[in-house]
Amino acid sequence: MSKISEFNTKLAAKITSGVSTMWCAYIFAALALISLPAALKTGDVVVIVAWVAQTFLQLVLLSIIMVGQNVASAAVEQKINETHEASLGEFELAKEARSIANQELAELKELSREMHQVLKDIEGKK
Repeated sequence: MSKISEFNTKLAAKITSGVSTMWCAYIFAALALISLPAALKTGDVVVIVAWVAQTFLQLVLLSIIMVGQNVASAAVEQKINETHEASLGEFELAKEARSIANQELAELKELSREMHQVLKDIEGKK
């Protein structure tokens, strides 16, 4: 990765982490509210609607949506981690059960071998 690409990546990450906070949403709301009196003074419904849609909503919702995405992402990550831990636990239980089953099978084979030997001994004495 070139130095310029690395710089751009780091800068983008810093800007994204800064914009995706509620404090940024509050700052954007304050900035947007500065132009509200001028929009209201016009008395023009189109200007007021444009201010709401293009100025206030776009500025403020940008940060709020990013905060919401971070919260949702953290919840998904937590579920993934919990599922992973549960899966590892189940895997360990399955390994233990298989080990026990293998041990029991070995014991059954030994018993079977001993029974065959006893039967051979009985047949040989007849």
